[in-house]
Amino acid sequence: MSNDDLFRLPKHIETRWASMENPDGARGAGGSSNHGRKGSPATSLAAGAELVLTHAEGSSGMVRRIWITINERTPEMLRGLVLRAWWDGADKPAIEAPLGDFFGLALGRVTPFVNAWFDNPEGRSFNCRIPMPFRTGFRITVTNEAPVNLGSFFYDVNYTLGDKLDSDAGYLHAYFSRQAPTTYRKDFEILPHVNGRGRFLGCTLGVIADTEQYGAAWWGEGEVKAYLDGDDELPTLCGTGTEDYIATGWGQGAFSTPWHGCPIADHEQLRYSFYRLHGPDPIYFQRSARVTIQQMGGWQVSHSLAHMRAHLIPAYLAHGDGNTWITQEDLAKRDQKSFFLFERQDDVCATAYFYLDHPSSELPAIQGYEERVANLTA
Repeated sequence: MSNDDLFRLPKHIETRWASMENPDGARGAGGSSNHGRKGSPATSLAAGAELVLTHAEGSSGMVRRIWITINERTPEMLRGLVLRAWWDGADKPAIEAPLGDFFGLALGRVTPFVNAWFDNPEGRSFNCRIPMPFRTGFRITVTNEAPVNLGSFFYDVNYTLGDKLDSDAGYLHAYFSRQAPTTYRKDFEILPHVNGRGRFLGCTLGVIADTEQYGAAWWGEGEVKAYLDGDDELPTLCGTGTEDYIATGWGQGAFSTPWHGCPIADHEQLRYSFYRLHGPDPIYFQRSARVTIQQMGGWQVSHSLAHMRAHLIPAYLAHGDGNTWITQEDLAKRDQKSFFLFERQDDVCATAYFYLDHPSSELPAIQGYEERVANLTA
């Protein structure tokens, strides 16, 4: 909402705050426990339990903000708690992602950051402000899929009822996936193929680089590509490298800005959590979309030769014919200052945010807990 809209007083729109003090968002029902003296600010969440944060039926509206904080911000909880949202009575959730990843932090870690749509002000809470329209109702849940109980779960879901939605208003979707490791010469899919009219809003990405195979070699040469409206072998949109996609360059350290950032840059363990949000630079599609990132790194000969000799690892060149390996002997003949691209396999995850013109998609369900949480505590 711009400043020009702040003074407007729309008719027939009601505001609701859902929390443990009023999970149904019912009129005149907030803070009823303990005679209104903060009797129910939070709840526990046992292993395997599902909590309905809030819901509404029989009305159009807009989820405006979600805030959550928990007392145990461990990798097991950040990946074990799964946020889901259904729009307009759909059987399948449009949003299905681990808590930490949905709110802009991959790898099961928290750190303070702020951007246009998400923030974690002091490393202790999670906020989302992406508008989430619905036409006939909605339901939002959190499920504890970790094998341990959670002691305290606090939340607010702020929404309005009665909003008049234009026919082109889309439904918010969020899709999480992880590959550990990725596949040689096969681009990781940030957003697998989806059909419909929509808008790709961006993503939260996480990388755990394979230091056993590649040492401290730079991992982020892969280009982000968006295949739109029937693109087949080649995409319409193609970036120039991983750190370039998040609007920095020559590697990436820790930073956060409204539309792109890297809240976590662990240069010792080579673990990174970063985001790119397409607000001012929208990515629209009319029939279909698919967004990928190449698994490609870069090595300087003077650094790579010693590592390869120590570990007897051949490097797989990023070469069009797909069959070119570079050996230790090949490297020894090259200029020691030369830099070359090579194919990699790393641990990569992504949460894609996008609008679609229908309340569910054909994307698969979220991966299981063990697959989501493996290797996060190394």
